[in-house]
Amino acid sequence: MGWEALGQWGDDATRIEPLSGGVANDVWSVRVHGRLAVGRLGGRSDADLAWETGLLQYLDREGLIVPVPIPTTDGRLFADGLVVMTYLEGEPPETEADWRRVADTLRRLHLMTQGWPQRPGWRSSTDLLHAERGTRIDLGAMPPEAVARCRVAWARLVGRQTCVVHGDPNPRNIRMTADRVALIDWDESHVDVPDLDLALPHNAAGLDAGAHDIAAQASAAWEAAVCWDDAFAIKRLAQVRAV
Repeated sequence: MGWEALGQWGDDATRIEPLSGGVANDVWSVRVHGRLAVGRLGGRSDADLAWETGLLQYLDREGLIVPVPIPTTDGRLFADGLVVMTYLEGEPPETEADWRRVADTLRRLHLMTQGWPQRPGWRSSTDLLHAERGTRIDLGAMPPEAVARCRVAWARLVGRQTCVVHGDPNPRNIRMTADRVALIDWDESHVDVPDLDLALPHNAAGLDAGAHDIAAQASAAWEAAVCWDDAFAIKRLAQVRAV
């Protein structure tokens, strides 16, 4: 249906302007019920979107600052691939102190979601030691040597407790004010080992040298596999040690 689906949020719901950062989706600022919001249109399944919107509602109830799904006029949290969420103000992290606040917020997320079910159709990094595909990842499209490098990095995570990871905690997806840290863009969130979220600037998560190396290698391998084979993916793969 495309953006015509926005009409299911009311006759006055309108698009305003495109927002940067949408890779797999078309993301716009919108106005719904007279207030600024964000609309994200993509090709994810209803089961996938139900998982994401249910997670965001839970995190909001538990006090994490996240975009909250705004329901359609008949109460649905998404319609025809479109999700409309609250707009969050703020600036990206810049200083070491900012990133420490981000690390604290990510660890709250990880503690809140231990035992959470996997996002439908997704695979964790350790699942991909044996599986070939998981949503946006297709290891069959990568050179065998690249797959081997990624799997060596992920093998170091075997046996760790899993939880929901944000999946892409880069500065564009963080909105900070003096009194809170908001995490936006949960399109890459899934159940995995928390290390994938914790290879942060300034080692803000306070990992020791060995743990930081594991996190950095696993994260670089994940981003290489998710984005393969654009320039960013090739750059990230270069940061994964050769086997």
